[in-house]
Amino acid sequence: MLDIGWAELLVIGVVALIVVGPKDLPGLFRSVGQFTGRARGMAREFQRSLEQAADETGVKDATKSFKAATRFDLDASLAKNPAVSPSPKPETGTGLKEDKSAPEPAAAKADSTGDDTAAGGS
Repeated sequence: MLDIGWAELLVIGVVALIVVGPKDLPGLFRSVGQFTGRARGMAREFQRSLEQAADETGVKDATKSFKAATRFDLDASLAKNPAVSPSPKPETGTGLKEDKSAPEPAAAKADSTGDDTAAGGS
């Protein structure tokens, strides 16, 4: 919860020993323990009341139905009803095919023949 390790607990204990003193230290730890026990009890009671309110409103039923909906098995559904099938996957690639039968543009013909007059040369 608070992620306090052994090193931190040791530092807290030494500081408490210095500040409070060795005589009153057991009483302090007893008080801290009782406080944490009460706090945990209050948190547990709060959690139980929330769960009870959720049960009364039907939130658990809705949660179960949502979880069931997310576990949808497409293969099993198709096996039960083969008339419904998913749409076919689109072809991979760009979808553009080069047309070899189309005539070559005039500017490209002039460059390939080496004729400078078509390109505006002298």
